Amino acid sequence: MWRTLMNDVDVVFDQDPAARNRLEVIFTYSGVHAIWSHRLAHWLWGKKVFFLGRLLSQISRFFTGIEIHPGAVIGQRVFIDHGMGVVIGETCEIGNNVTIFQGVTLGGTGKEKGKRHPTVEDGTLIASGAKVLGSFTIGKEARIGAGSVVLNEVPPHSTVVGIPGRIVVQNGVKVDRAHSLDHDRLPDPVADKLKELEAELEKLKTEYDELRKSSIMD
Repeated sequence: MWRTLMNDVDVVFDQDPAARNRLEVIFTYSGVHAIWSHRLAHWLWGKKVFFLGRLLSQISRFFTGIEIHPGAVIGQRVFIDHGMGVVIGETCEIGNNVTIFQGVTLGGTGKEKGKRHPTVEDGTLIASGAKVLGSFTIGKEARIGAGSVVLNEVPPHSTVVGIPGRIVVQNGVKVDRAHSLDHDRLPDPVADKLKELEAELEKLKTEYDELRKSSIMD
């Protein structure tokens, strides 16, 4: 248990250049507080002390702004950066060395029963505001772009961006023309679709003009 708690602290130094020392991390990092609280709440949940587990998770939510259901399974060296607004559902499973930024939701669609929330494998990064909804797997070393909405399984070593989420890089090869995970330069699928519609309208306008000219000449 002590090694697990120290791993929760040490991962901060690997992921956050602003971290100065362990004392600062232990007392001021809400992500660490939320993870520690969850580990106790999850232990209570496993012992079928459901009310106390749930109560502890809600107290942690009040103080940290991070909501983790006590039934969720969280591995080693998971880093929640800033953390405000993070929601992790009951049947969610998170592997080791996963990084989660503020505003992330690992939730369900409201339609499933049983396993309702995603499984996030080792080494995954989920950027600010991303929503991962449903019972499927996010593969190892995957990258989920800021603000993305992911509704389908993501293969290992892939980068997903957009609404709905789409794979733009897989195993280091670009699937689509896009930047892999530059948070300020993500592709905009809505803008791309509008450009396609604009091009289609121009094509229809040209065809209409040609038909009109042909009709006048006849």
